[in-house]
Amino acid sequence: MDGKKLNTIQTILRSEKAGAMLITDPYHLRFLSGFRGGEGMLYLSHEQQVLITDSRYTEAAGKESDLTVIEENAAHRRTQILQECMEQDEVTCVAYEDEDLRCSAFAKLKKELPAVTEWVPLGRQIQAMRQIKTEEELLYLEKAESIGDAAFSDILGILKPGMSEKEIAAELEYSMKKHGADGLSFSTIVASGLHSSMPHAIPTDRQIEAGDFITMDFGCTYEGYCSDMTRTVVAGKADDRQKEIYSIVLRAQQNCLDHLRAGMSGRDADGYAREIISDAGYGKYFGHGTGHSVGLYIHEEPRLSPLDRTVLRENMIETVEPGIYIPGFGGVRIEDMVVITKEGHRNLTHSPKELIEL
Repeated sequence: MDGKKLNTIQTILRSEKAGAMLITDPYHLRFLSGFRGGEGMLYLSHEQQVLITDSRYTEAAGKESDLTVIEENAAHRRTQILQECMEQDEVTCVAYEDEDLRCSAFAKLKKELPAVTEWVPLGRQIQAMRQIKTEEELLYLEKAESIGDAAFSDILGILKPGMSEKEIAAELEYSMKKHGADGLSFSTIVASGLHSSMPHAIPTDRQIEAGDFITMDFGCTYEGYCSDMTRTVVAGKADDRQKEIYSIVLRAQQNCLDHLRAGMSGRDADGYAREIISDAGYGKYFGHGTGHSVGLYIHEEPRLSPLDRTVLRENMIETVEPGIYIPGFGGVRIEDMVVITKEGHRNLTHSPKELIEL
C-alpha cells in the first residue's frame, strides 16, 4: 500500500479511536491492496496490513499486493487469522464496512470475535478516498473509454434495420473485447424505437426498424477500471420531432460541459443541463441525475445530481449524460466521461455527437 493511502487509513483509525479496520468491499480491497481477485478481507492496523484470501488466489495476491498475504482454509479460518492479528495488536475496537457487510456476516463476526468490545461503522470514508484519481488511474480510465470509442466506430459500420437489440449489444461487447477490454463495466443497454424511452432498457429480440431511435449505453473495464458512454442514433432519416429532442439533449449536455469545473458542486453542474431541458418544456421527461463518477466501479461518487452538494475537485471523474425519455415516442441520451480540471474538464470520450442518421 502506498504511503498516502496508509497515512489516510491510519488517520481514520485515530479519528475513530479504533485499533484496526476490516475491509470487505471488493473494490476497496483492490484499491487499497492492489489485489484483483475480489475474494477476501483486509485487516489494517497501525502495525499490520494483512490480506486474507484462499488458495485460489494466494499466488496472484502475492504478485499483485505488497501486503502480508495469509491463506485461509478449513484448518486456519478467517476469524482465527483475525483473532491472531488482533491479539498481536492488542485490539478491542474494530472499524468495519457497514455499507458492505450483510447483517448475517456481521453477526457472525461479532460472535466469533468476542474479544472485540466495540465495533465502529466506517460509513463512506473509504469511498471518499477513491474520489480523486491518481495519474495511473486516469490512464486506465482513458484507455477504457478509448476502447468504447473504437466499439462505437465499429458498430456504426454494421448497424442496420433488421438487427436485433441483443445482436447490437453482442457486437458492441465483442468489439470492446477485440480492442483490449478485460470485461464489461455493466450490462450493455441497447434500446430502440419505443424501448428507448426506458433509460435502462434491457436488450430484447426486437429488430431495428427504419426511423427508430437507437440508444446504446455501454462500457468496459481495462486493468479493472471502467468506461461509460452513450450515443443515440437514428436508423434512416430522423423526423422533425426526433431532431428537436436530440438537439435539446445535445445543448443540455454542452451547457453542462461548458460550465463544468473544479470548485462547483455536483448540484450546480446538474442544473446547467437540467435548465436547458426544463426551459424547452421537457423537464418531466428527465428523471435521473446528469452524471456520476466512475472508477473501479461504474457508479461512484460524487454525482452530478440535484441532491449532491459535493464540491468537485481536480482529477475527479464525472459522466455528463442528460436525457429526454417520452413514453410512446422514444428517448435520447448522450454521455461523455470527463476528468475535472481547475479550468474546466478534459473529455475522455471522442465519438461524434452530432445526430447520426444511418
